[in-house]
Amino acid sequence: MTTLTANQISQLHSNGVYTTSPEHPLFTLETLSIPANGTELLHILQTVSQSPNTTVAASFFMRRYGMFTAMQLVQFIQYEELWQGEPDELQFGVVREYGNMTVSTYPAVSGWLETSIEDVSRVVRNLLIQIQTVINALRAVASVSPNVLWENVFGFWLWQFHVMLNDPICSDEARIVFDHLQDDSVWEGVSSLSRFASYLNGYEPTDLLNTTVRKTCCLSKDVPGLMQCGFCPLKE
Repeated sequence: MTTLTANQISQLHSNGVYTTSPEHPLFTLETLSIPANGTELLHILQTVSQSPNTTVAASFFMRRYGMFTAMQLVQFIQYEELWQGEPDELQFGVVREYGNMTVSTYPAVSGWLETSIEDVSRVVRNLLIQIQTVINALRAVASVSPNVLWENVFGFWLWQFHVMLNDPICSDEARIVFDHLQDDSVWEGVSSLSRFASYLNGYEPTDLLNTTVRKTCCLSKDVPGLMQCGFCPLKE
């Protein structure tokens, strides 16, 4: 077990990842991964987000989970620490942010462990498998494209890599992880090629800021209290 610094905790909290127990717990990653629970959990997500249907609710949740995956990469690159807790130690709970009820992640603090950058292949591989597990669980009970769900994750990665690749303190480590995420072989069993590389289409993250990168709509425009993204591919 590692001890998170005040700066790390602040960084996590500002990105919807909390180091406390949820005041209003909903379910865990383990619960979500059990097929029999899928329909009930998705209806819970629909109620919390006030989404009009389960497709929007699934996309809404994937964006919130995507923030957690981005923070895993940030902590790994900047501090050589990674959350490696058990599925039942990653809780999802209801919290109010900016006036809206939303779902955030509450990983057990004991799960943050020192992890060397030399472990990058294992780290990236395990993270992709974890994400695919969540996507499979959502798609088992909601009609939603995997492209929508993966792009919900990549949007947060894009910004964080823009920041880290331009930070001389961690740019070398960020480049190592960034390159691994674009390696087709790391995606074996998850996808036939690197979905992240396809999303970037050969560009650097900084080159893609303030451009329409997504090929799919994240459906945030259909969630009460949220609005259409400025660079939504459906925007005229």
